[in-house]
Amino acid sequence: MCPEGKGSQVCQGPSCSSTPLFLENCGDEGPMIICICWGAYTKLIRGCGIHPTGLIHLVKGKFYGRGVIVTGGGSGIGKATAERFLEEGAHVAILDSSEKNGRAALKELKAKGYEPILLIGDVSDSQDVRRMVKGSHGALGAIDVLFNNAGILVEGTVEKVSEEQWDRIMDVNVKGVFLMSKAVIPIMIGQGKGAIVNNASCSGLVGDRNAIAYNTSKGAVVLMTKCLALDYAQKNIRVNCVCPGEIETPMFHQEARSRGKPIAEYRKELCEYHPIGRLGVPREVANAVLFLASDDASFITGAAFSVDGGYTCQ
Repeated sequence: MCPEGKGSQVCQGPSCSSTPLFLENCGDEGPMIICICWGAYTKLIRGCGIHPTGLIHLVKGKFYGRGVIVTGGGSGIGKATAERFLEEGAHVAILDSSEKNGRAALKELKAKGYEPILLIGDVSDSQDVRRMVKGSHGALGAIDVLFNNAGILVEGTVEKVSEEQWDRIMDVNVKGVFLMSKAVIPIMIGQGKGAIVNNASCSGLVGDRNAIAYNTSKGAVVLMTKCLALDYAQKNIRVNCVCPGEIETPMFHQEARSRGKPIAEYRKELCEYHPIGRLGVPREVANAVLFLASDDASFITGAAFSVDGGYTCQ
């Protein structure tokens, strides 16, 4: 029986809003509190106060011990997905072209008790890709999951998009997926298994006005996903893509600025295009990525998985 006043405490684990499952080891140091928080637990040692002593993966998450690479992991969907993999016990390498974003994400995740690694480079540069994949493989020990998330936005009609803009978006959004997959797949073949999830878009499934370059690039990602799935199904490598609708990310803010609209006004406008009546948040896309990368999706490959609040139903 716990001493009076030491019988309850809220878990201080990452992103945890759960109540304790049970208390144990009550004594002079106080209780150990076991909570549901995505496969991790926080041990709180109580003296006069509360002293979190770190996270240990007592209840193993779905990706416990697995190696995961997330490109574009410094912000938005990439950062949210990196965090979800960490919550589920994975060893994560964050790849980003922005050192500022990458270091900010690393600092934030380490403050929550996680230990991802960070590599800076350009996914459209083959030398950078080889260096980052080699570094990730060496640090993680295995590459079980690749999330090809890095992407950029270029808006405009065919008359307005410059050749340089067209080449750049194809380099990052399409060539980047190609190069990362090309570097990682031989490792996965050697391991005997693997899962790749590409970040496409609902814009890769339907047309949009003023977005010829972006939609074309994302349509290419959808078909590349299907081709990779066919080529490597017999190698025990599954390849799928997520197709998000409008998500509250830095790219959404970029869209609003490029159209000269206040954020609130643009958000309201876009909410009307989604039958669910709101925009998505990065964690909702991350949850779909984890599902497709998990053993729960073992019979799913070549899928274009919509996470769009019903946008493409119309």
